[in-house]
Amino acid sequence: MENDKLRATPAAREAARRFGIDLFKIQGSGAKGRVHKEDVETFNYEKRIQISPLAAKIAEEYKIDLNNVTGSGHNGKIMRDDILKLIAKPKEKEELIRHEIPKTVEEKQVNESDIEMIPMSPMRKVISKRMSESYFTAPTFTLNYEVDMSEVKSLREKILGTILEKTGKKVTITDIISFAAVKTLMKYKYVNSSLSEDGSRIIFHNYVNLAIAVGLDDGLLVPVIKDADKMTLSELVIKSKEIVSKALEMKLSPAEQSGSTFTISNLGMYGVENFNPIINQPNSAILGVAATVDKPVAVNGEVVIRPIMTLSLTVDHRVIDGLAGAKFMQELKQLLENPISMLV
Repeated sequence: MENDKLRATPAAREAARRFGIDLFKIQGSGAKGRVHKEDVETFNYEKRIQISPLAAKIAEEYKIDLNNVTGSGHNGKIMRDDILKLIAKPKEKEELIRHEIPKTVEEKQVNESDIEMIPMSPMRKVISKRMSESYFTAPTFTLNYEVDMSEVKSLREKILGTILEKTGKKVTITDIISFAAVKTLMKYKYVNSSLSEDGSRIIFHNYVNLAIAVGLDDGLLVPVIKDADKMTLSELVIKSKEIVSKALEMKLSPAEQSGSTFTISNLGMYGVENFNPIINQPNSAILGVAATVDKPVAVNGEVVIRPIMTLSLTVDHRVIDGLAGAKFMQELKQLLENPISMLV
């Protein structure tokens, strides 16, 4: 029986709820694997392993055999600390503890009528797997920089008509940020690098394949602009519109979603003022673009109102140190606050 095709009678669901048994673990005896009440009642209840969701997740990640684990929780339930004791590497323990979501409320019983349960879509499964791998394997830190977007907005107004006439496309603030990021990446090879699968080598890329995260109602796609470093701003505008349109129409080919060297994720249009994006591996860094908000800032000793945007660079500390990340962000900030220089 496949997990995403669970079939069970109402009586079986009620029995499973009463006994605290996960129906997905039961082999149903009915047609097409349908689980009946009798299947639940005869389930290997005595030997059933009770384990907290977090402990189960860590155990699966480190392929730990739960049959030999003694739980310290209620009725022998295996808890997170029971699993952590079996992980030999102290650094991995610290990382797992650091990323743990605080448990603030006790689980409560809910009626089936109060919830809706749906199988994860194939896209959701891929997102879940890739984000978990990135989150739990890469030690990351995030650098946040505020950028005065006055000159970028001014530049966009000046070139909007020219690019529209030339390409039929409107240049956006995201296009200009992407163009600036590509220009900066070519000077900072560590930020535009990736780690080999065995973690023993750093792979520098002498080109930029720029991935742009595109959110959909039921998922996320990350199309890639190949050889973005060889494009003019007009060419980048055309290509970005093309791949984003194909992403929204779910028409991207596998080749158009692979081979990225750096990723940009923009949530600014939704009013998000800052966030810490998760790296799109095998990239070593990702740039989060937040909303531009009018804020009072000091300019030449006077307080003035300027459009301020926060950029957040999350990096993989196995590859990129704080100094390298800070230098990249400092130059990107300077380029955006004087954007005409990248067109010369």
